Amino acid sequence: MLYRRFGRTELKMPVFSCGGMRYQFKWQDIPQQQVPADKQANLETTIKRSVELGINHIETARGYGSSEMQLGQVLPKFPRDQIIVQTKVGPKADPQAFQADFEKSLKNLQLDYIDLLGIHGINTAELLDYSIRPGGCLDVVRKLQAQGKIRFVGFSTHGPTDIIIQTINTNQFDYVNLHWYYINQVNWQAIEAATRHDMGVFIISPSDKGGRLYDPPQKLVDLCAPLSPMVFNDLFCLSHSQVHTLSLGASKPSDFDEHLKTLDLLHKADEILPPILARWEQAAISTFGENWIKTWRVGLPKHEKTPGNINIRTVLWLRNLALAYDMHEYAKTRYNLLGNGSHWFPGNKAEGVENLDLRECLRNSPHAERIPDLLCETHKLLEGAKVKRLSQS
Repeated sequence: MLYRRFGRTELKMPVFSCGGMRYQFKWQDIPQQQVPADKQANLETTIKRSVELGINHIETARGYGSSEMQLGQVLPKFPRDQIIVQTKVGPKADPQAFQADFEKSLKNLQLDYIDLLGIHGINTAELLDYSIRPGGCLDVVRKLQAQGKIRFVGFSTHGPTDIIIQTINTNQFDYVNLHWYYINQVNWQAIEAATRHDMGVFIISPSDKGGRLYDPPQKLVDLCAPLSPMVFNDLFCLSHSQVHTLSLGASKPSDFDEHLKTLDLLHKADEILPPILARWEQAAISTFGENWIKTWRVGLPKHEKTPGNINIRTVLWLRNLALAYDMHEYAKTRYNLLGNGSHWFPGNKAEGVENLDLRECLRNSPHAERIPDLLCETHKLLEGAKVKRLSQS
């Protein structure tokens, strides 16, 4: 395994982390005795395999159902100084409710302390305020740190880049969990801000939210050859030294295997990546033309400023992926989460867009005349059954 300094925490962080939202039995809290023996055995075997590989950062959350409780049956069996444990707790208006959630996490995990506590889902200005205002959640964290129950505090986010940077610039957090990978690089400025503050940088879900790369369309396989799409994306992310670790959402012990192929390639990423990156870019230009690829994002409004609360940027991004790279399944899943994802995946689909006047909100876009038709076309292309977030399943 390779390790990187995790910002000012000074932790020796493996470049891969074992994410804990896919091996648990239920998305709801249940008693341990309701977990089937084979499900618990799979989780324990997965964690043991992870640690054997040197992936000693085990990451979960209060919102991941039975994950914490099931981990509590195995984590105490390891020497405590040989594992790095992260859990995450959502911010609350009532800081006492936040503390109660943390205490439940600590009890579930059967540990004396947590190495990394993430305030989970600082996606809006209101949730940031819950976290940093006097007497808020961070003040609770500081007391828990003084009691030795938490070592370092960070935050996770699915929010817009400006909210992420605003949170980073408070200089109150030791690390950040955020989305950033080849198909979605909009948070690079946030990573640069985190680097300036010497924060650890943890990438969320690079193989799932990064494109369902465990089940890629043939076009991605061809574009990424001789690498698999999963290894290509790992290599792309880790070729940036500002990125410290990628979360691998393992559901079984063998889920680490493909990712491990990345380790021997990192020293020659500068040779391997350029021809693959050129093929990706050319595929997009061949589909849409260079002007669209370079300017489609320009002047797009935020969903809050758009009639119907349509998330225009996300809809057009998903259209690009579906048409340029045959990423139809990924695009359909993400598209049909719009309207159901709350602040975790905000805004609405383009349903009924033909009845809306978008001229004012698109006045700064060089493609203002085309976009309403493109939104209508995308809705027909990707519309399907509503999709819920995993934690709502």
